[in-house]
Amino acid sequence: MANVKIVLIGAGSLSFGLGTAGNILQSEILKGSTIFLHDINEENLNLAFKACRSAIEKNKLDFSLESSIYRDDALKNADFIINSIEVAPRYPLLDQDFRIPQEYGCKQVSGENGGPGGLFHSLRVIPPILKICADIRKMCPNAFLINFSNPMSRICLAINRKYPNLKFVGLCHEYFHFLPILSNILDIPSSKLEITAGGLNHFGVFLTIKYKKDGKDAYPELRKKGPSHLMNLNAYDGFKLVGFILKNYGYCPYTTDSHYGEYLQWAWEKADISAVRHFWKSHGRVITKYRYDKLKKMIEKGRGARVVKADDERAIPIIEGIISNSNHREYSVNIPNEGVFSNLPNDAIVECPAIVNKDGLNGIALGVYPVGLAALLRNQYSVQDLVVEAAIEKSKDLALQALLADPVVDTYWQANKILERFLDIQAEYIQLD
Repeated sequence: MANVKIVLIGAGSLSFGLGTAGNILQSEILKGSTIFLHDINEENLNLAFKACRSAIEKNKLDFSLESSIYRDDALKNADFIINSIEVAPRYPLLDQDFRIPQEYGCKQVSGENGGPGGLFHSLRVIPPILKICADIRKMCPNAFLINFSNPMSRICLAINRKYPNLKFVGLCHEYFHFLPILSNILDIPSSKLEITAGGLNHFGVFLTIKYKKDGKDAYPELRKKGPSHLMNLNAYDGFKLVGFILKNYGYCPYTTDSHYGEYLQWAWEKADISAVRHFWKSHGRVITKYRYDKLKKMIEKGRGARVVKADDERAIPIIEGIISNSNHREYSVNIPNEGVFSNLPNDAIVECPAIVNKDGLNGIALGVYPVGLAALLRNQYSVQDLVVEAAIEKSKDLALQALLADPVVDTYWQANKILERFLDIQAEYIQLD
């Protein structure tokens, strides 16, 4: 039994807290451990605690459970911290991130992780996460941090730059959620494929795809069938831009139009904009109304044990791997480049496969990233670099420079107007000098 303390920061979001707790409670390796739930929303935190306590008691599980709205209590003697915070109100702010730049003629596809919207999202969320990291360095300096919050690349770059000795990884499920689409195109279960993928978060591609049976390259078949399939796919998001990238660059992104398109000035022309907007509207509606309300009602009716269910996120397998020195392969993690891709900046946060052992995660060297796509990624890294410096230094000048460097921004007038507007309407969340 491991007997470690695992802290869930943002546990009151319920979907994150209950899913992660469900994964922990299924673990044989983690038996005897303490799950500590933390959130600044006391009402939601109490709901999560009630549900988890019910699951532990009903199934007579060997886990301890604690909770607190105070971060010092949560972090004291912590071994692992899993973070998934967002600045509230999440969806109204994200809607501002998308619509306000449009008022000044900016054609950004989403505005969550890239473009002007991605800048202001970063400026809101990076400072509180860096405060969490400062407390980790003070309260539990040897703890391992797992981040789920977005904008992933920018948050992780800020952590690595501000606290270079802090052990961390960023996790995103885009790679895994795209595998069923890949299976449909190739007409084969993804379990029978040997896949290597990477790039930047929400900006990566499948680099190699081979059939396990005979080692044959599957990419010729994907390049033949994929573009048409993706451009005509009627799914939860747009895939027309994804199909365009596959057709014109020869590599298939493992994400959606709403994500990959955030970093490209010409994405508006090729992305399925109506599908992207439908995704964001339905995503917010499902998360904030249907899913939350359903979970809350079940917990309040005494059926909390039923909603503590394991999900498909990879945080707990990684924790198990570190504890057990498993040396297993994780297929998609966000870590400093440090030689993973030889033609991308060494301190860039790249998404890539890694080996998990007692020392943490070690990225697998993949050599040269496809040169046409690497040019796009290097451009985005330069923007990320300025965004992170603006957030750390609280610099209005650097924020403006980040906008001017962003390929989605057309003119100085546009950048300046967008910046001044956001600093006015989001003054409660963003303060720059």
